[in-house]
Amino acid sequence: MKTTASLLRLLLFFVLAIILIEWVYNTGEEWAMLTQPVFWAIIGTAMLFAIAFEICIEALKTVLFKTLTEEQKATYLSQQAIKRKNQFKWIRETYKKSLGTKRIEEEHEIILDHDYDGIKELDNNLPPWWVYMFYATIIFAAIYWVRFEIVNDYNQKEEYDLAVAEAKIVIEEWKKTAKDLVDVNTVTILTDPSDIKAGQNIFTANCVACHKADGGGGIGPNLTDDYWILGGGIKNVFHTISEGGRAGKGMISWKTDLKPAEMAQVASYVLSLHGTTPAEPKDPEGEIWIDPNAPVEEVKVEIIDSTNTEVKILIENQPVTDDVIKN
Repeated sequence: MKTTASLLRLLLFFVLAIILIEWVYNTGEEWAMLTQPVFWAIIGTAMLFAIAFEICIEALKTVLFKTLTEEQKATYLSQQAIKRKNQFKWIRETYKKSLGTKRIEEEHEIILDHDYDGIKELDNNLPPWWVYMFYATIIFAAIYWVRFEIVNDYNQKEEYDLAVAEAKIVIEEWKKTAKDLVDVNTVTILTDPSDIKAGQNIFTANCVACHKADGGGGIGPNLTDDYWILGGGIKNVFHTISEGGRAGKGMISWKTDLKPAEMAQVASYVLSLHGTTPAEPKDPEGEIWIDPNAPVEEVKVEIIDSTNTEVKILIENQPVTDDVIKN
């Protein structure tokens, strides 16, 4: 455990263990190290065995060293000293070459004739890494010039528009799973059975005291008829749940108790009660609400003057049912 090689082996083993266990778990898009508590227990156990192995190797080396004669010990120590000296020799030599400098004892070869009060100047070469980067910028500039000035691949405006379009697609995909971003302006009625069931559970836990389990109404209004005090439709119902009803006598605001996604679910469930028959329905309250965006249910055409082909069109003005006439 005292050598650099031991530490590097442990580090390599740690990285390989993480990769292997992640591959074995194969949890999809989520990292097992973040979602599986047992992950780090396995890693910790494996690392304990690896550390114990390294300690055993070092202990064995110590025991074998003590069995050597004094002459053999001296030879072994000198060999180890040479190994340590040359351990990172290639890295050190490569680093020195990248600087492009001369050793102090060789500096007399690059001294210039300039002499300012005894101060002399060395004609050092530019560092090779700097020279290579300079050549790379020249090659990049040539490719860039050909691509955008001669071939006219694309301009900055096209690149910006493409980036914006890609970002919008990513945002829309993200919004599909980020349900709590919904608000009164973006809420839409939910029809998935799981959402309706979740809304029913929320309604049962929080709303039956005032509206009864079947929505027939008690302290609160009947939720099954066509009459609404603060307007029907998903946006109005969502707003009423979020902000509360009439001041002083209406429903309290639930936005501090329910998440936006939960309010959308319970609002969708409330709308699903429309047209059902509660056991003891409360008398209608409010006004009949007609969805301005709903399809027309019935259209009647009366001929007033057959000569002038004058007609009178009567559109049924009532809440939409399932019998929608389509032309």
